[in-house]
Order: sequence, then structure tokens, then C-alpha cells
Amino acid sequence: MQSVKEVIVVEGRYDKNTLLQVVDAVVIETSGFGIFNDSQKQKLLRTIAEKRGLIILTDPDGAGFVIRNFIKSCIPAEQLKQAYVPDIPGKEKRKARPSREGKLGVEGMRAEILLNALKRAGATFEGEEADPNIEKVTKADLYRIGLAGREESAKKRAELIRSLDLPEHLSADALLNVVNAIMSREDFFSCAAHL
Repeated sequence: MQSVKEVIVVEGRYDKNTLLQVVDAVVIETSGFGIFNDSQKQKLLRTIAEKRGLIILTDPDGAGFVIRNFIKSCIPAEQLKQAYVPDIPGKEKRKARPSREGKLGVEGMRAEILLNALKRAGATFEGEEADPNIEKVTKADLYRIGLAGREESAKKRAELIRSLDLPEHLSADALLNVVNAIMSREDFFSCAAHL
């Protein structure tokens, strides 16, 4: 089992239990929307982010993105990494019915999907260090190739998101974070050229 340096933030205890079967890491639960009114937990996340960095790993549904965006508003961007699981239809074994959006959450993901999500987010695994000199895709790049700020941008982003098997709720800024975490600049332009 690989050790992750950053602290990973998930929505609930089942997500935490699933993740701890995949990696050796400190995992903190938000208690779903409970994080919104829990000033002590918010302070804890800020402290931990400053010391070790945070990786946000929430479900790919609307609620997961609300929680993700709240945490992003509390923590400096340079202390955060974003891990995303793909949209996979289904329901978790312990649940009688699928979620409202019919997608698997973090707890329903296979180990290799979770590990891949962490790697794509740039998690620092024991014995590995991230390369700070990698050239990143910028907002200007998104605009230049029509993925932001243009009439058809939302449609083109949706196509790219589907082709990369990413959650459909990604904004242009979130897409930028994800592509910089999962691929090189050259790979991004290669994928975008096919739209």
C-alpha cells in the first residue's frame, strides 16, 4: 500500500473507509454539508493544508461539487490538489437505491480508479516528489482554442470532458486544474485538437 503525503478530504465515513483500503494516508471527512457550519473543522483543514497540503476527493455529483467549491473557498489554491473520479452509473452495495444523479460515489469506486484519481491530481507518494517545472495549460490557452469565453465554449468543454472521462460538472477553472493534474500541455492540445 502506497503512502500519500497530502491529507485527503472526502465527504463521509464510507468514502474514508474505502480510500484507506487503497492508500496509507490521513483522511478527513467533511460530514457532507456539515463542513459548512463547522468552523473548527474548517480551521483544521486550513492548518493541515498549510503544513502538508490537501487533496479534495468528493463524489462526482452536484453535492460533491458544492462541498468541493466550499473547501476551495476556504483554502489557498497553492495548498490544494483536486482529485476527480469519473462519472460511472450505478449504486453503492450498501444502498437500496442509486443517488439522485444515479452515479457511483467515492465509496463505490474500484481501488485502481481511486489510485489513478490521486495520481492524476498530483498526489505525492512516498519516495516521489512532484516536478515544479512542468509547463501548465493556462486560461489564455483555453480561450485561444475556444474552450472558454466564446459562444460555443460550454459545448466544446463538455465534449472534452466526456472524451477524458471526467465528471460533467467541471467548470472551466476546474477543468484547467484537472488537465494540469492529469496530462502534459502537449497531450492536452492533442486531445483538444480533435474537438
